[in-house]
Amino acid sequence: MKQIALPMIALAALVAGCAELPFPERLGTPASAPQTSKRPPLTGAPIRPEDLDRATPAERQAAATPAPAAAGSLGVTIASLGDPARPGFWMETPLVSAPTRGSVLYRANGRRLNLDLIPIAGPATGGSRLSLSAMRMLDAPLTALPRVEVFAN
Repeated sequence: MKQIALPMIALAALVAGCAELPFPERLGTPASAPQTSKRPPLTGAPIRPEDLDRATPAERQAAATPAPAAAGSLGVTIASLGDPARPGFWMETPLVSAPTRGSVLYRANGRRLNLDLIPIAGPATGGSRLSLSAMRMLDAPLTALPRVEVFAN
């Protein structure tokens, strides 16, 4: 009798736990009924890069103005999109050891712009991160990994 009682008790506990599951049929609501959530409802409008890019026209002009003769190429790096919430024209790169002004050249379309070079740890062959404003101004795809040449000013 003990051999039958223990499995029956375990089965009863398992079935009793099912009563807490929100089966739509039992609740009297169709399966397609909207679920309540603490998240705000989606508006349907996608977020565009232009909506996040907060560079001013003056900052864009300064970035596009040809820089004085560059001190020379620091190297070529693969860049990814940096923190999109951080405004300005900057590049975090292991190609510099101290913050400095510089420029990047995106050879795919020949665009060049001035920006702040910010050092990050890693080998010189490591990747870099470009600001959203810089990626847009270079006309580089935001979801790609553009290859750019870095210059010190």
